[in-house]
Amino acid sequence: MAQQPSGYLEGIQSVRDLPIENKRVFLRVDFNVPLDGGTITDDSRIREALPTIKHVLDRGARLVLASHLGRPKPGKTPGAGVSEETKKALTLEPAGARLAELLGVEVRLPEDCIGDAAKKVVYDLRAGQVCLLENLRFHAEEEKDDEAFAKQLAELADVYVDDAFGAVHRAHASVHALAKLYRERGCGFLLEKEIAALGKLVTGPETPYVAVLGGAKVSDKIAVVESLLQQANALLIGGAMANTFLAAKGVDMKASKIEGDKLALARTILEKARDRNVDVVLPVDVVVANSIEAREGKTCDVSAIPDGAMALDIGPKSVAEFAKRFRGAKTIFWNGPMGLFEKAPFAAGTFGLAKAMAESGAFTVVGGGDSAAAVHAAGGGLAAKMSHISTGGGASLELIEGKKLPGIEVLRTGAAPRAGQGG
Repeated sequence: MAQQPSGYLEGIQSVRDLPIENKRVFLRVDFNVPLDGGTITDDSRIREALPTIKHVLDRGARLVLASHLGRPKPGKTPGAGVSEETKKALTLEPAGARLAELLGVEVRLPEDCIGDAAKKVVYDLRAGQVCLLENLRFHAEEEKDDEAFAKQLAELADVYVDDAFGAVHRAHASVHALAKLYRERGCGFLLEKEIAALGKLVTGPETPYVAVLGGAKVSDKIAVVESLLQQANALLIGGAMANTFLAAKGVDMKASKIEGDKLALARTILEKARDRNVDVVLPVDVVVANSIEAREGKTCDVSAIPDGAMALDIGPKSVAEFAKRFRGAKTIFWNGPMGLFEKAPFAAGTFGLAKAMAESGAFTVVGGGDSAAAVHAAGGGLAAKMSHISTGGGASLELIEGKKLPGIEVLRTGAAPRAGQGG
């Protein structure tokens, strides 16, 4: 394995190092794709898993894929399933069909992820064939990290590989209890790439290190702000989150969304940043409107927001101020859009920031979720210019916070001998 930042990948085997030839491989993937009436609107999560999938198939393994999709609500009693309506809405059939198109091979889909139906399909697989189990979350035991459920999944394969970064921050059965049952376990290429890139931000980012935070709430990002104040040289804050910081400094944000109960916290964060010589940069101008449904916005200084108007994007002066901090930066981390980028009148701030970041020459990491969606929506080939775009929003933030993620920690095998090597 190529040399990686110490600590984060230590003790974790890569799929390339696991003995998988002619074995059944349980590969946990993240096929939690957006659907519209049963049609996949963005297949990027399936595409991200392809390198690992192809590697496993090329080595003659029999592949058992598993994922969750959406948030189905099973009954509370053990064994209680979801309704037929939920099964129809959240089946993994569309993901299986899209994967079959991308791979050019048949993808078998049993009606469940455990039990006789799953066993029959899996045990009939030949080398190089693929099975995608039905939605793991159709069983309440998945989210409960249930060991008995994990044991049923474990009957389906000989080797365990996790490539679902978007799920590793949750101690669910398929990413935690199940992995513990396998001696031969490791990470796929996507998970390996995520751990290496995000781990670099925690273990020793090159400085100057600039962090950009956006999105709606300060409360969602308290822990990551605390962590960034220990590492970053500058913290740029946009989005509705910035409204709360500006209000904490006495700016009248008029009808803008703010967290009134977090004003004291925002002031404390600003004081800590000052004490640690972290440069906190807030918007100097914003794009405002009277409604999120407005067809156009008006740019004004933050001190001159009209009555009844709300800030829905950062303005061009703010983009220029933020971009100025990117010049000379060696590392940039971004999580959270600068405004309501899904609506054209309020997208320029987010897209402008993405362009400046992509052209900075720094090691650039984009947190998953809305930030990743924004970079792709910005177009212009910006996504390809970023060093790393994470596939997991919550997982990337928790890793940046310095938390030990259950789905990563469980993969560490230390120096345990492989099966067939004694011991």
